[in-house]
Formats: sequence, structure tokens, C-alpha cells
Amino acid sequence: MHIGLIGGIGPAATEYYYRGLVKAHNIENRKMKLTIAHADTFEMVSNMEKNKTQTQAKIFADHVRQLSAGGAEAVAVTSLGGHFCIEELESITTLPIINAIPALNSHLATEGISKVALLGTQAVMSTKLYGGISSADVITPPTKEAEIVHRQYIAMATSGMATDEQRAFFHEAGRKLCQEQGADAVALAGTDLFLAFGEADHGYPIIDCAKVHIDAITHVSIKGL
Repeated sequence: MHIGLIGGIGPAATEYYYRGLVKAHNIENRKMKLTIAHADTFEMVSNMEKNKTQTQAKIFADHVRQLSAGGAEAVAVTSLGGHFCIEELESITTLPIINAIPALNSHLATEGISKVALLGTQAVMSTKLYGGISSADVITPPTKEAEIVHRQYIAMATSGMATDEQRAFFHEAGRKLCQEQGADAVALAGTDLFLAFGEADHGYPIIDCAKVHIDAITHVSIKGL
């Protein structure tokens, strides 16, 4: 199935999805049909922070039409933050949306995780991933620390790189969530958090939500809806 990605939010996340999908298809020895549309990071972040769900959904819907014209048969938004308007997008889109949130919910159930912590944007954390997680209890950093997490995350996502200070901050935030708040695992509920965490062992379990989403997209690409 021809997959369309709404990318650019941010650019590093888009590349991460692309590399992940290429690798997954190579492992399965399957050719991939893929088209990417570029969305504007700053526009999306502005609409997310103002909770302009309808406005952003219409912008994404324009990209869906662009992807459909290019042959795409299903579409994914390459940003967990960008899922703040996913229900509004699903209601107006012309193509099926491969939603990351149900995929993560199923993953948590399969892995037997009863308490998961979220790191990501303020919108993701304050709504506990838009209320879409039912298979585990969800915890987030305390209010003041969550605000810093949001600011550091947006700075990292828009720049497409993580500083040593940002890496140390996110690693410590994750440690507190597990060791002080009792989380079984920390979900990287901001796609660009791979920039801060990489593949290293940080002393506590990590769930890369982008990889979970990539697996779901790969399944649709190979098996269909």
C-alpha cells in the first residue's frame, strides 16, 4: 500500500520515520511506496499551543489531498504533538489515517505495562496523550517541570538537534518518573526525543513511541488496512 507521511514537524523526526520505514521494509524484503508532504513546524506548534484543532486539521487535510494526488492510500502524521488534532483530521480527511495513539495503547497492553510515564509537549502531557491510553495508568512530570520539558522539547524539535544539557535534562526527568513516581517505563511521547535518548541504556525502560508508530505504518504498508 502506498503510504503518505505528513512530515517536517520537525525535520529530524521526519528523517527518523523515513529511515525506520526503509529499514523495516528491507528486513521484510518488500518494496516501499512512500510520499512525504512538508508541514510547517512553527505553524503547527503555534496552533497546538493555542489549541486550534480545527485550524491545524484543515492544514493537515490540505497535505492529505496533496499526498492523495501523489498516489498515497493511507496517511500518517510524523509527530505525537501533531496528533492533538487527529480526531478532527480523521473526520474531514479523504484517506485513512494511521493513528499512533491506538498503536501505542495496544503496545502497552502487549508488553504488560501497568504504569507509563509520558515525556513530550505540554499538550501531550496535560491531556495524557489526548486521553487515548486505556491499557495503563499514565503519569507525567509535576506541573513546573512539565513546563520546562515542553520548552526544552520544542527547542530541540525545531532545531533538529539535542545539546548535552538537553540530553542530561531529559534523562534525569525520565529517572525521576521511574524511581520517584513509580513508572514501569517512560514513553518518549515526543517524536524528536530520539535525539536526546538514542539507543543507550539509561537505567530505566524506554518506549520509543515513534518506533511503535513506524511498526504500525509498516504493517499497513505491507499488509494493508
